[in-house]
Amino acid sequence: MKISWIKYEKDDKNFKLPERLGFDVFKLSNPEDTDKKLDELIKNKYNTIFITNEIASFSSNIINKYNKDDKIKIIITKNKE
Repeated sequence: MKISWIKYEKDDKNFKLPERLGFDVFKLSNPEDTDKKLDELIKNKYNTIFITNEIASFSSNIINKYNKDDKIKIIITKNKE
């Protein structure tokens, strides 16, 4: 099982702990690239992906493509304020 986290590049509040522990936290400079990053991670065998609500709103694939895939778990997290 490979786990990753995706957040916006300017987000300095979410996923601090996994980042400090050296886990795979990916920062997107352009939220429009969310679907491209999801596809890339899934091709690289990441099957559990945590994504901030802010970034998830830019993806159409979360619902259309991966919603019914039992092998892929995409977890949308609430943004910290």
